Amino acid sequence: MNLPLDTPAVLVDLDIAEANVRAFQSYCDSHGLQLRPHIKTHKLPRLAKYQVQQGAIGITCQKITEAEAMVANGDIHDVLLTYNILGREKVARLRALSDRVRLSVVADNITVAQGLSDGFADAATPLPVLVECNTGADRCGVATPAAAAALAQAIEDLPGLQFAGLMTYPPAGAATAVTTWLAEAKDLIETTDLTVDVISSGGSPDMWRAHEMPMATEYRIGTYIYNDRSLVTRGTCQWSDCALTVLATVVSTPTETRAVIDAGSKVLTSDLLGLDGFGHVLGHPALTIDQLSEEHGRIVSDAPTGLSVGDQVRIVPNHACVVANMLEHVTLLRGDKILGPEPVAARGQVW
Repeated sequence: MNLPLDTPAVLVDLDIAEANVRAFQSYCDSHGLQLRPHIKTHKLPRLAKYQVQQGAIGITCQKITEAEAMVANGDIHDVLLTYNILGREKVARLRALSDRVRLSVVADNITVAQGLSDGFADAATPLPVLVECNTGADRCGVATPAAAAALAQAIEDLPGLQFAGLMTYPPAGAATAVTTWLAEAKDLIETTDLTVDVISSGGSPDMWRAHEMPMATEYRIGTYIYNDRSLVTRGTCQWSDCALTVLATVVSTPTETRAVIDAGSKVLTSDLLGLDGFGHVLGHPALTIDQLSEEHGRIVSDAPTGLSVGDQVRIVPNHACVVANMLEHVTLLRGDKILGPEPVAARGQVW
């Protein structure tokens, strides 16, 4: 049955999203772990508010514009920005944001820390700064526990800043190695007069194993609210847990084994995340979305696809976070009931 919606459309089933939020909040509560969800996945103030209402201590943002959009309605009061903020203009906006909410940030080098200090030196309250640590994912982060300790002391010594703890995005399945790394850093830091009050970890792939790293005081997680094909493939969730889908229409069936839909890379994105194909067509496990152009997606099968021109399909994307950022609005559902469009308030904005 086709939905009375123009396609391509990004659909969000609130019943599923809210159930996902409640389930992981319950898990964190049972393990004494504070939850700080990352809003980069949904970018919707209404869902951030729901996450906090269910027990989250605050939210995580990756950009200042995301944080500004999230706090605009006055429902969010605690924000962590997990990104090196560099540049006078950005720091000035950060300073203005700090007047509205409890704000903390991260740094993995002295240049970023010095820039933050320049902007906050005369602030009435110092800016809490966590040292970002590379515990194996090889993205941002200081490379060694000794470097973490040195940067922690440097942050504490800079005017307008306060060392607030450690932050990492760990590689999946490496709880023991990450714990060892962070424990060494914590011990080195605490040989001085500093304390490590916060150890912030995260990641949706290991969400149900977060308790295996007991050093973490808070857990940052984003994709869990929607889930996606990458997490189903990892065994983290089921197709029925996927709140975000892409609704597309078949616009061509050149052969029995090939169909073309009106959703291409501008909606489904080109993210593969190590998977074969560009999404899972719900109800059609034998179909593969093997090619994308900007406005078209190609569906192929070893047998007849069973699709006709005008049919609609719903696709679970490989990576929900990027898809949610592609369109100006998503369409909210509750089961089969269409609630209507919702602006993606924090999408695609410059800093």
